[in-house]
Amino acid sequence: GIEMDSEVPAKKPLSELDADEMVGIDVGILKYAHDTSGTAVGSLDLSEERDRLEREQRKLSRKEYESNNWENHRQKIAECHLDIKRKRRDFLHKLSNYYAREYELVAVEDLGVKEMLESPRNSRNTASAAWNTFTSMLEHKCERDGTHFVEVAPEGTTKECADCGVETDKPLWVREHSCPACGFKADRDANAACNILSRGLTELGVVHSEGTPVETALPAETAVVPAKRVVET
Repeated sequence: GIEMDSEVPAKKPLSELDADEMVGIDVGILKYAHDTSGTAVGSLDLSEERDRLEREQRKLSRKEYESNNWENHRQKIAECHLDIKRKRRDFLHKLSNYYAREYELVAVEDLGVKEMLESPRNSRNTASAAWNTFTSMLEHKCERDGTHFVEVAPEGTTKECADCGVETDKPLWVREHSCPACGFKADRDANAACNILSRGLTELGVVHSEGTPVETALPAETAVVPAKRVVET
């Protein structure tokens, strides 16, 4: 029969966590995810798969409706769709696995709330569906690996300075956070990830000394990991 190995590992006590055992993840638009340890994961490049899909769709439009040829092409198109879906899920599985195994505490934004904040006409709706898949996979895997998982309110994570808390509005194309109040500079998404981690710690009741998440968690260099590498590892 199936062996029931469902012993959930005990979570490490919050008071014993070091800064490098916790991570805040900002799920972005340009990059898929940016975290407080200086890793940015690029979005999954499915352009080849999409091109193939478009080619098959063009071929289908030239076939006689419901002929054998038409039916064959319709199946090819269904396969293309499936291939894209499978690669995307695979990517999200591997990425959520990585975070759940690598860290003792993972903080993310509550994307259900975030979705309501974004305007419905926004193209991010498809993205947010994928984010929700990602966060639910992540939550499940953290549970499995005995990792603390916390979701925080998304309001203002981008605007707020992770160092001093002053809010400044930034249009989307401004990719750097530069605080007019304290002069703290960081990548926009890295700043947001820091705020997400701080909020997560506050929510879990972890007393963290002022400024620590930023100082310890923000490496000067961000390493951008292509999504392809995530999927292949």
